Amino acid sequence: MLKNLFKYSLRALKRQKTYVLINVFGLAIGLACSLIILIFIRYELSFDQYHEEKDRLYRVILNGKIGGQEVTVTSTASPVGPAMVDEFPEVENFLRMNSWGETLIKHNDNRFIEDYFMEADSSFFEFFSIPLLRGNIKTVLNEPHTVVLSESTAKRIFGNDDPVNQLLMIGNDTAYYKVTGIYADIPETTHFSANAIGSFMTNPRASDNEWLSNSFSTYLLLHPNSDPQTVEDRCAALIEKHVGPEIVKFIGISIQEFLSQGNKYNYFLQKLADIHLDPSIEQEFKPANDPKYLWIFGSIAVLIIIIASINFMNLSTAQAGKRAKEVGIKKVSGSSRGMLISQFLTETILLSLFAMVLTIIITEISLPYFNNLLGINLNVGYFSNWYTIPGLLLGVIFIGFLAGSYPAFYLSAFNPYMVMKGMRARNRKGITLKSVLVVLQFSISIILIIGTLIMFRQISFMMNKNMGFDKEHLLVLRQAYTIGSKINSFKEEIKSIPGVVNVSASTAVPGHNNNNNGYTVKGHPEDSYLLQTNWVDYDYLDTYGIALASGRFFDRKNSTDKDACLINESAVKSYAFEDPFSVRFNIPTGDENAEIKTMPVIGVVKDFHFESMKTDITPYLFRFKDEDNNWGYISIKLAPNAGKSTIEEIEKTWESFTSNDPMQSFFMDKDFDRLYREEKQNSKLAIIFTILAIIIASLGLFGLTSFTIQQRTKEIGVRKTFGASVGNIWKIVAKEILVLVAISTAIAWPFVYWIADNWLQNYHYRINLQIIDFIAGFLIALIIALITISHRTLKTARVNPAESLRYE
Repeated sequence: MLKNLFKYSLRALKRQKTYVLINVFGLAIGLACSLIILIFIRYELSFDQYHEEKDRLYRVILNGKIGGQEVTVTSTASPVGPAMVDEFPEVENFLRMNSWGETLIKHNDNRFIEDYFMEADSSFFEFFSIPLLRGNIKTVLNEPHTVVLSESTAKRIFGNDDPVNQLLMIGNDTAYYKVTGIYADIPETTHFSANAIGSFMTNPRASDNEWLSNSFSTYLLLHPNSDPQTVEDRCAALIEKHVGPEIVKFIGISIQEFLSQGNKYNYFLQKLADIHLDPSIEQEFKPANDPKYLWIFGSIAVLIIIIASINFMNLSTAQAGKRAKEVGIKKVSGSSRGMLISQFLTETILLSLFAMVLTIIITEISLPYFNNLLGINLNVGYFSNWYTIPGLLLGVIFIGFLAGSYPAFYLSAFNPYMVMKGMRARNRKGITLKSVLVVLQFSISIILIIGTLIMFRQISFMMNKNMGFDKEHLLVLRQAYTIGSKINSFKEEIKSIPGVVNVSASTAVPGHNNNNNGYTVKGHPEDSYLLQTNWVDYDYLDTYGIALASGRFFDRKNSTDKDACLINESAVKSYAFEDPFSVRFNIPTGDENAEIKTMPVIGVVKDFHFESMKTDITPYLFRFKDEDNNWGYISIKLAPNAGKSTIEEIEKTWESFTSNDPMQSFFMDKDFDRLYREEKQNSKLAIIFTILAIIIASLGLFGLTSFTIQQRTKEIGVRKTFGASVGNIWKIVAKEILVLVAISTAIAWPFVYWIADNWLQNYHYRINLQIIDFIAGFLIALIIALITISHRTLKTARVNPAESLRYE
């Protein structure tokens, strides 16, 4: 019986080739979109899931607040981990990690730039399930100046030679590092990247006891069945014991007084599996993604499936007229309604199966594009995940039943007597339901259209807003320490190159901040002030085009300026400095007995965006950078017409000052755009999925139009007989569609307003919702709808009235 059911179903489908092609194509597009979204969500949720000890691994997070400025960061002090192991019985082991970023590695006469160099304690391979291919897990990073390389990095540097026990020069260190091991390349789904890992014991601060110098990521491995909340509860006593004396030393008040002023200083634990999807914490390694986008795209996947299923229903019922006689004959021949329902459901499941095959083809063709767009490696994983193939098969059955249930029950309900006489009743209920389904489709489409427009406008606003500094034509050189104390000579050489406008050295540049320091003010020792700090030279303001609000910048003619500072307008507002030029910041020394030195404020700069516009501009302080302070960046302002030859001359000058070390650089405008990488990628995805959802919805509307025209063929013939033109008939149908789109718009607007308003709350600097966005969504949907119905309507309207009147 089952065999015959499939045979009859296949025969029926063969007789409806056009319908089958449209239906399968529409369903396949919807399923492919949803499958790609689900693969992306699976990828995001898979971060750090492969580590064997993931349920016992936690990262220590510092939550601090000084002078009203609050930070939540992964940066902690070097002694935090060792102290927690010693004093907390729940903690089994600790691991400290420190990212260097781009680092120069030298082997003999060869030089390599490694994008991800990191320092780590010897416990690294006990914490993370990354296979060590060569070397001993417990000893590879035990000694200073030892390094382990990833398999691909070892191959790149040493080729086919054995890398173990070979010597390398790393960064600006004058001592050689010995290669002690090789590890498998770290999976992409890990919250950090590392092509080479040096021993943390090489770091001069590995054994220090400075509890207020927070520069490293600290991880804890808890004993089995230990409660992380107990560890967090113990942190207050740890802070009082170790951080308290440091606060007294640097600020001059007790930890109790510090906290009573509304300040904060606390540690809490973050589960390893939560790291990748928690953007509320400032990350040292890979930036965290916002889980809101997973909910957004997950919702889009569900909505597209709904649109595709509705489209399937409408196209199926649009064929009702053509299959009515078939139903009548089968009923007269003895087929029960249950048998007909089984046949129609089998047809839809077969269509769903064909669509799934096409879905897989579309997905495999599309994934390389999405991988390139997102910069990740998505794959279906047919056999690597046990649930993939069963999930696809269940999807076929579920979609078949979901999409085929209404057409099956609708078609099987035809009265054989009425059908055989050619008198199909006009089912207003069926038409009404189809209209409701189309309204639902277009409501979803309008939500996607307006949401995409608003997302695009917000991103455009962030990309084009005045940043408060000139990011164009700025070439920034990393690793300024390579120049050493010859920085001023290097600047003069660079300035002499045609096409170079100005040069400046600094410890930080916009988008790359590295010092958030606490200060006190002379005369107010009880108050604390947190300011992002940047040591800069005389040329920084001119190079970056930052404007002064009042006062002046560092001047070569005033030798005392080297001991002065400037602040931004946000510092003046946040800390209510009525007369900023009377403020003198105390310079932390760390020595209770040392004479306190102060920095007078000589200028206030206008606010500029040194971070993403997701956050507010916080207090900022410029200190003078002398030649001995040689770490950080060198920024080169180029003329608009500067070409390739200018860059080549800069590279030659760099090499002459650094013994042919490769120059590591980036252009400020392109680098600053990386802060909006997630938004730009998601907006492109939203545009793609919105267009595809519209296509699917249009197919559904095409089905409704076909059904409506089919039901009204005789009416159209009568109207033409009484003189109605093709245009008049098109207007009648278009008017009905206009009503449906208007209803869809009325439903969609409140939903999209609520969704967009909530999404925009993520950005401190954001656009205002405008009525034009909502009107544009309505007009785009209306134009697409009218284009969709025009072909079918005009084709029927041009038919000879005599043929239309004989139709029924």
